[in-house]
Amino acid sequence: MWNPDEYLKYLYNSIEPAERFKGDSAEEWTAWRDRYRAQFIQRLGGFPETAPELNPVLLESVDCGSYTRQRIQIQTFEQLQMPVYVLIPKQADEGRRAVIACHGHGYGSRDIVGLKPDGSPKDGELGYQKNFAVELVERGFVVVAPELFGFGDRKLTENAKDPHSCNRLSSFLLSIGKTMASYRVYETMRCVDYLLTRDDVDGQRIGIMGISGGGLVSSFTAAVDERIAAAVVSGFGNTFEASILAMHHCIDNYVPGLSLDVELPDVISLIAPRPLLLEAGKSDRIFPIHGTLEAYEALSIVYSRLDVSDRLELDLFEGEHEISGRVAYDWFGKML
Repeated sequence: MWNPDEYLKYLYNSIEPAERFKGDSAEEWTAWRDRYRAQFIQRLGGFPETAPELNPVLLESVDCGSYTRQRIQIQTFEQLQMPVYVLIPKQADEGRRAVIACHGHGYGSRDIVGLKPDGSPKDGELGYQKNFAVELVERGFVVVAPELFGFGDRKLTENAKDPHSCNRLSSFLLSIGKTMASYRVYETMRCVDYLLTRDDVDGQRIGIMGISGGGLVSSFTAAVDERIAAAVVSGFGNTFEASILAMHHCIDNYVPGLSLDVELPDVISLIAPRPLLLEAGKSDRIFPIHGTLEAYEALSIVYSRLDVSDRLELDLFEGEHEISGRVAYDWFGKML
């Protein structure tokens, strides 16, 4: 076989994922979920056994009219801090619902809170992420927008002027048995830790939403952390076969050996029986619609088996690789 394209298809088709669920009952599926979740965390590279103190530090606070935008720094790993934006509705009080907003590839968390790369307010084009953190806070949610590792202010010095490059960081982590996914997921779990310290947030009503690479972070974090009550995954719910393994993607999407275990819908199914909404543009070229429909069908079987079909929803919209929000914002209002 001389054609590398055909050979990659042959390799994928020769894989029989060893950990896919093969039972019939809800009880069997729940047992599989609990067992495989632990194995999935190990595939990611594992998490620290002990979390350091958060040690939050206020970096700035800006009055944005209907809400306050704060930037704080929290401790995530030993020797590693993460800046996050915290958007607080002016009407916020005790028991407020919260959403963790995970940005995709680009210039980081500033993009989803309505800022340009230099921190000045956006004007004109909003970009594919459409200020979705601002959309959420305007609807009354406390929003935490982390600066994911390798973006914005957390890039290597050599990548300071490259808005998309986290290649060397990801490669370095892979070489020591870690993955960029494990770092981003664990740091997002630390955002949950932070929200649980706030008197104005109901710890039982924390959601998560992310687009593209942030969709990976959102789905993987919700898959392993049951403190997250509902998840919106935008521009990522798909299959490995149709997306990550079908074309060029950034190296931060890859987890060594994961396809030997499961397909992507199996990972996302670890969120069940909690509420889950997939957003997908019908013209998304890097997460094609046929893969989204296949993933949604697989997830529908799980949610039906658990008798919670009403907690799974799909928003197929006319668009490309971008945030929709036409269903998601009101959906959070219902599910949280």
